Amino acid sequence: MSTGEPRDTAPAPESAGGQRPENPGPAADPNPRAQALQRVGRRSRQRPAPGPAPADFPSTGARPIVPPGPAAKPRRSPGTAGRAGVVPGRSASGRTPSGVPAADADGAAGGRDHGRRLLGRLMNSESPPTQAFSIVDRLVGSPYANPTIQVGTQDANARKTLEFALDLAEAMFRYGAGALEAETSIIAVTASLGLRNVEVDITNQSIHLNYAPHDAVPMSLLRVVRSRTNNYAGLALVHQLVTDIVADGVTRREAAERLHSIVRRPKPFPRWMVTAAGGAFAAMFVLFIGGTWQGAVTAFLSSLVVSQVAKLAGRWRIPEFFATAAGAFVVTGIALLLWVLSVPISPAMVVAGGIILLLPSSRFVSSVQDAINGFPVTAAGRFFSALIIYAALVAGIMTALVLGTLAGAPELNVASIEAVPYPGWLLTVLMVLAVIFGAVSEQTARRMLVPTAGVALLGYLVYLGVQALGVGDRLAPALAAVAIGAAGRWVALRMGAPQLVVAVPAIVFLLPGLMIFRAMYGIAIQPEDVTTGLVQMFNAFSIILAIAGGVVFGDTLARPLTRGWHGNERRRIRRR
Repeated sequence: MSTGEPRDTAPAPESAGGQRPENPGPAADPNPRAQALQRVGRRSRQRPAPGPAPADFPSTGARPIVPPGPAAKPRRSPGTAGRAGVVPGRSASGRTPSGVPAADADGAAGGRDHGRRLLGRLMNSESPPTQAFSIVDRLVGSPYANPTIQVGTQDANARKTLEFALDLAEAMFRYGAGALEAETSIIAVTASLGLRNVEVDITNQSIHLNYAPHDAVPMSLLRVVRSRTNNYAGLALVHQLVTDIVADGVTRREAAERLHSIVRRPKPFPRWMVTAAGGAFAAMFVLFIGGTWQGAVTAFLSSLVVSQVAKLAGRWRIPEFFATAAGAFVVTGIALLLWVLSVPISPAMVVAGGIILLLPSSRFVSSVQDAINGFPVTAAGRFFSALIIYAALVAGIMTALVLGTLAGAPELNVASIEAVPYPGWLLTVLMVLAVIFGAVSEQTARRMLVPTAGVALLGYLVYLGVQALGVGDRLAPALAAVAIGAAGRWVALRMGAPQLVVAVPAIVFLLPGLMIFRAMYGIAIQPEDVTTGLVQMFNAFSIILAIAGGVVFGDTLARPLTRGWHGNERRRIRRR
């Protein structure tokens, strides 16, 4: 009987003795060969293991053909029936045809499948490399993470919202904010006020916003910031305004009115107080680096003259480069004149104290921050402008030194400058006072003066500690700047202000003003020491960049520790 023929369900015929066969099976076949095959199949099923062919089976050299039946099929296939409970590829005893236990075989197969899946996950990326991401993701790690989106404001007065965002970013830029802070503020404000599909591009002094709603005409607005001013109090107020908008506490109309009042608000300190604070800072710094009280008085008077020169230059619209060079020239010229008149001062220390506030420290910090945060063009522009101011200081000092030498001024010994050994507690007090006066000159809010001095004190203690470990005069300022950057972010966010407001005034005591003067004197007056002067100038510039990088690195380290400090930083965003 072939496997394709239907089976006969009729009862098997009786044998010659009148009895039925012992084991019922398929219908009897008149063919003797088929009957022999059936008997062989029944005997093979009764044996526990396969054995040699039966004697009544003709030896043909081929394997015996087992007729189809429920118990004769070794594997299960679609459309046929196999033995119940037997898994394909295994015997009834639970072993594979090769003799390996079924449990071990399953474990090996599962391990191979898991390894293939793991290798596939490692080789394949989770998302395409060019997949677009939401611009709101730029807020991760900023004080404006997870903004609250106001309901019912989407696409309503979109142009007014964009203009308000531009006014906000312009005020932040004018007050000295970095590109990343301005960008995150724009993204947070536009998202909170209901605008989607807004792209922000900040390039040096220009701010470009593009709004492209779905199935509507896009809008593109551009604003160029052409001026800046010292107003850290205003920057803190703008920061607080953005925080209130993101926390769903201010509408667009109210926010525009508050921004207008912030821009028109007078600075916290009058002009005469800022001038006096600049002179007091110079005097405290001269004493801090080891100068005499006569040198401190000279630095105070020189700073007052420099302030008047800067005021006159601004009135006459003189470029900042020449105004800064004139200030450095005045400070150096006054110091040389009094030294020629036998006044017991050190010209190097007087000049070092007078040029500290003229150094573009905030621009260096902002340029390094922009470069690290992914704004190379803006960083290059700010760095170049800071470098120009640095060159103006060099030009003013060098011009005064050359003219003084031509006028008969005796040569200075800048290699060995005698410093007055003040006690440690007095140096700490002088440093704290210098930082407070420097913060006043930067128009920091009154409530931020003491916290800023506290951050500077922490940095000074770190500076003394790493110097005691023998780190060196070049690495110690950078490590102290890291501590100032981290503590500055912690304190600033607690006070509702950006980190820059606290960190920049707190690092002024680390700036190498004395090294700059020594380098300039060696280049201008001592031709045999030009190489030494250039090396010192490079070292001074490297220290300034290291301080700026340390502030940014400290800010980055403190971000995980300050996450969730604002009411707007919730785990879920309330959507429309």
